[in-house]
Amino acid sequence: MPSSSRYPLRQWIWRAFVQSALIPLILVESVLIAVYLLSNQAIRDAQVGHLQEAAVKDLASAALREGQIVDGRLRSIESLVQVYRDATQRALLDTGYQADELERQRHTSTDSGVFYTRSDDGRAASFYANSTPPAQQDHAKVMRLSQVDPLMRSIQQANPLVAALYFNSWDSYNRIYPWFDTPAQYPHDMVIPDYNFYYLADAKHNPERKVVWTEVYLDPAGLGWMMSAIAPVYRGDFLEGVVGLDITVGQVLGEIAELNVPWQGYAMLVSHDHNIMALPAAGELDFGLRELTHYSYEEAVRREVLKPEDFNLAKREGMEPLLQAMNEGRGNVQEVLLGGRKQLVAWSEIPQTGWRLLLVVDEEQIFHDTNQLAERYLQIGYLLIAGLLAFYLMFFAWMWLRSRHLSNQLAHPIADIVEMAGSLGQGNYLPAAPDSRIAEVSRLADAMQQAGRQLQASEQERQEAQNILQLVLESTTESLWQINARDLTIELSDRFVRRFGLGARHLSLSEFNQRVHPDDLERLRHLRKHFAESGDEHFDAEYRYLDCQGQYLWLLSRGKVLERDAKGWPLRVAGTHVDITRLKQVQEELRHASLEALAASQAKSRFLSSMSHELRTPLNAIHGFAQLIEMEAQDKADAKLECDYAHEIVNASRHLTALVDDILDLSSIESRRQQLQLQPLEIGSLLAGCAELVQPEVQQRQLQLQVMAAAEPPLFVQGDPRRVRQILLNLLSNAIKYNSPQGLIRMGYEVRADCVRLWVDDTGPGLSGEQQAQLFQPFQRLGRESSNIPGTGIGLVLCRELASLMDGEIGVRSEPGVGSRFWLDLPSAARPDETDATAPAQSAQSERRLVQVLCVEDHPACLKILQEALREFAEVRGAGTRQRALAELQDNEPALLLLDIDLPDGNGLEILDAMRAEPRLREVPVLVISAVADQALFEEARARGASACLSKPVDLQEVRHLALELLYTGY
Repeated sequence: MPSSSRYPLRQWIWRAFVQSALIPLILVESVLIAVYLLSNQAIRDAQVGHLQEAAVKDLASAALREGQIVDGRLRSIESLVQVYRDATQRALLDTGYQADELERQRHTSTDSGVFYTRSDDGRAASFYANSTPPAQQDHAKVMRLSQVDPLMRSIQQANPLVAALYFNSWDSYNRIYPWFDTPAQYPHDMVIPDYNFYYLADAKHNPERKVVWTEVYLDPAGLGWMMSAIAPVYRGDFLEGVVGLDITVGQVLGEIAELNVPWQGYAMLVSHDHNIMALPAAGELDFGLRELTHYSYEEAVRREVLKPEDFNLAKREGMEPLLQAMNEGRGNVQEVLLGGRKQLVAWSEIPQTGWRLLLVVDEEQIFHDTNQLAERYLQIGYLLIAGLLAFYLMFFAWMWLRSRHLSNQLAHPIADIVEMAGSLGQGNYLPAAPDSRIAEVSRLADAMQQAGRQLQASEQERQEAQNILQLVLESTTESLWQINARDLTIELSDRFVRRFGLGARHLSLSEFNQRVHPDDLERLRHLRKHFAESGDEHFDAEYRYLDCQGQYLWLLSRGKVLERDAKGWPLRVAGTHVDITRLKQVQEELRHASLEALAASQAKSRFLSSMSHELRTPLNAIHGFAQLIEMEAQDKADAKLECDYAHEIVNASRHLTALVDDILDLSSIESRRQQLQLQPLEIGSLLAGCAELVQPEVQQRQLQLQVMAAAEPPLFVQGDPRRVRQILLNLLSNAIKYNSPQGLIRMGYEVRADCVRLWVDDTGPGLSGEQQAQLFQPFQRLGRESSNIPGTGIGLVLCRELASLMDGEIGVRSEPGVGSRFWLDLPSAARPDETDATAPAQSAQSERRLVQVLCVEDHPACLKILQEALREFAEVRGAGTRQRALAELQDNEPALLLLDIDLPDGNGLEILDAMRAEPRLREVPVLVISAVADQALFEEARARGASACLSKPVDLQEVRHLALELLYTGY
């Protein structure tokens, strides 16, 4: 049974009394009262109809009469506009008129280029906006228009409706009376033709060149809401400007208030498109509007501001019948509902403007006498009804007391049982049962107590299960979290808030991200974005988070989607935070232990380093003389065989040099002498730069190279720029050398939970599991030692050690017959604030005369090579010891110093220190050429004043190029 058909027990008894005794009596009395009221209504309706017909005729006549009065006043305004326009036109054409000294002194210009009047003097105000540049402003026209000022003053004084007179020109000049401080009111870059009090008079809107009226607008001059009568001023077919007379809404309201509206009504003015132009105080109450007496000119001086849409009758509810009657011409009186009352509205149209004058009268005022008579009839009826009501009230009271006594016998016990049910809902599982002599009520109370005991037992079991679940959660996870994607907020558990000293459980994601380590923040954002776009159900990320003690702890954040929208976008995601700081520490300890396990091979590395260092000096001689032989043979037509032999020597020396460089790098890493400059690196530019370096070799081998597009916003990793580029170029070189014919090489990146992975793919023959196990062992080339593919077998070992020094990791995934993917994992980094400046531009063409160069070198072959390399533009003198070099510098000032660091009688950097301490030699550029290819040593040389550094064996072209730069640009 629906709840609406149920009643309390007392009501059931009461309804029985009402249906059997009261209803028949009420029906008889109601018929008698209805007959009386109907007869009273018939008499009232007849009288009201007669009065309404007479009132409508009187109201219609009043609307026509008052409309003619308003029309006459508007006609007088239009006549004044025409007089003012003719006088303005004559003044513009009177080129011979000379303004008096006072008029010229009144005008001045602002710093922004506005030409204006700075004093009143009983004359009009001028304003030439700087939207017309000062050089193009017609100041003579301004002076000619001053002769119209007396007419403007006379018109304003003669007609109280006129608030102001003005002339606006095509080039944004304004002359207005009365005077006010125009630069303080108008915007200096005002474009006057954009306002309705100008363009409504142009040829497009007013082809007949007559006087037209504007809509109500907010006056930029500060006079408030007003309407203007405007007329164009032409010179031939050119529109010189527009004259206008302003009438404020306040003045119109004053005129309308003086109209003779019968029955205490009021008048209002409406435009042809139904906008309320003037509304008196009585109308404000009916329409629920306020005539716009409070306004701001900040917007009005920038653009035209018209009355809001609320002042349009078409936008107001209940005005459709009135507007339809006015448009169709069905009479000129209509009944409308205004201010919660029925009112009669009469109207008449003003021919000059198309406006309508509306007279609004309350029907209650018209039918006041008739309503008084009808009220007397009603009072008699009310007295009869009151008597009947008094009788029925007494009768009902007696019946109600009887029903109450009977209902109490049952209602009280039932109410007690209802209270028992409420107690069970509030947690009181053993409520007291009511005492009743009714057997059914007693059994019902016993049943409620039995239900309470069962609920108590169930609640105890639920509480125990909840406690166990909470203990499990707190034992296995750091805390719980939930992200709401609708408002980008995160809700955290109390344990996490206390653990990390947060201010509240509910935080915005931006507030939560403030404690994420800067190096992990960009990667975390990319992981969230990828998770939202990929449609995955599970989220996994590792990052560092600042706790309440100012220490960063590692957190493992795992979550799952709880709710998605119609497009599959996750709306709510929940998960757990787990503190994995100790796990990260153990991983770091394991990594250090693995590095220490390699200490056994350091003796071998030191031996290789010493041997490779000793090889550099003879290699420099072989490499240099071979280049000299090759260059001389290229100039001889019959020395092709010699050129080929020299070219083979150069290639062999380059291969040996690369082998020595790799051995030195490997030995320096194993001995922990490698100095890295870790900084944030942008992934997109890093990949693109490496791809550009290997592109010539890719094209030569007819391969394809594809590079993954850069991330938006840019993604950064932490590493040494030179070493990261060295690792990627090594991986690209292997992908080129060991690829299949016309194969494909791909470069890209992916954001992982705890790092960013850079990878290089190839479509070569791939590697078996056994080959992959031997891949990162020194001098291991996987059976390709006898092939014609060049290689040293230690490139990947070097890459692995460099990656380890940058807290990274290198690895491979390969499948025979498909290809291989080599990857490099590096820690993510925060975006840097600034980027380093690029290297300076290359030098211009060197001079042809020979310059003096001093070469400090103890090996005669190396000195000979450098002399031959620079012989076209420099005379190179040699000094084999530190003492000899200092003596040479004491007598001569060379243009360039070539300096070897390892000298028989000391360190060559001491010569550099002596030069930088001597003012005469302080600006001499120094090029360090050393067999010790130690980056840290080169950095020290640059810090002590070296201009550039090269390692042996040198490339003669590179030496020539660098020497020219140092000689003629200062590098």
